[in-house]
Amino acid sequence: MPGLQHSLTLNKNLDQRARERFTSSMRAWVLTDLAGQMQADYEQASTDAGESHCSGEAVHQFLKNRGLFKWYSSLRCATQELVWQSVLRAIESDPDSVEKIGTAAPPEQGGSLALDDTIALPDYIDTMDVHLMPGNYQGGHSDGAEAGVVYDNGLDVFSFGVMGENLDDIGHSMANFTRLKWPELNPKLIVDVGCTIGHNTVPWKQTFPEAEVHGLDAASPCLKYGHARAEAMGVPIAFKQALCDALPYSDSSVDVVFSSMFLHELPTPFIKAFFNEAYRVLKPGGVLINMELPPNDALGAYAAFYLDWDCFYNNEPFYKDFRDLSYSGLCSDAGFAEQDFFQATMPRFTYVSEAEFARASGADATFDADTGRLSDTITWYAFGAQKSGASR
Repeated sequence: MPGLQHSLTLNKNLDQRARERFTSSMRAWVLTDLAGQMQADYEQASTDAGESHCSGEAVHQFLKNRGLFKWYSSLRCATQELVWQSVLRAIESDPDSVEKIGTAAPPEQGGSLALDDTIALPDYIDTMDVHLMPGNYQGGHSDGAEAGVVYDNGLDVFSFGVMGENLDDIGHSMANFTRLKWPELNPKLIVDVGCTIGHNTVPWKQTFPEAEVHGLDAASPCLKYGHARAEAMGVPIAFKQALCDALPYSDSSVDVVFSSMFLHELPTPFIKAFFNEAYRVLKPGGVLINMELPPNDALGAYAAFYLDWDCFYNNEPFYKDFRDLSYSGLCSDAGFAEQDFFQATMPRFTYVSEAEFARASGADATFDADTGRLSDTITWYAFGAQKSGASR
């Protein structure tokens, strides 16, 4: 676990770093070794019982009362809470750094921050702590950037080193997949919807330096931190406070609409509204690309159960509802042509050579056991569509 590599890092003593390393190592063990034991237990127990399950929910019901499932779920919840507890302890011990991030004007690198105090947070954001993160993305309505500090440092502990040195590998992977799949695209405006702290927004500017890149989110604390973070990294991003069902762009004005691990946190009506908005604002030839977990209908019963675990035990109530939807149907219902739908899996761009990435990220999706499953061999899943019409 190398730790964040940008300049907004907290001052952490050896005890704090050891605490975070322990938590990361424990999560890695739970999500790899113990998860593997749970799957082996399921396979043996279902064989002994003469049962075959055709859905993730059936697997869930079969496992609920088994000791290993309870042990796994208990430890996974405990380590999830330890992630945030360890980070909050670091913040409490370094209040000066947090205050500086929230109040000091970042260096001028060409980026911007536009907040809108007329935006009311939807209930699904305002009333729960998603993935058990205290204060959620808005930090309990704090005026500062504390929620962004919590999220950046927490995700670093949470991901145990598999998301890139600045938690940006998803952004690099999706941006370079787009660059390789649509070499004629030449985007002028790229919009990351649900960007939180912009960790996956920054790579789009690094991949397409001539493009204007915007990061949109409903939570102002994350946007404040994201702006300071991007400026500290020397990457100009325009951060805007906005809702996904009312994108602040005119019709046919955007080249790429991107989201990452965002859709599963939305109620279904907001998901559909976002797809409608994405189609509206995209230029003909523009691309909608979403990094998410693969749909349940593309996975076996056990893999579906495993990825839906968060819906029941990690304060992610919309997880399963989203993954039960037809992804191609979401696109076609919004107006995209059926033949323009795509889905793909890809290795982590910053962990392989560009040639290897290009070979392994073809348009035909291949679903393996690690697609969407956090581990050191994870592959990313993407889906979306290109809007019909001539590209620029």
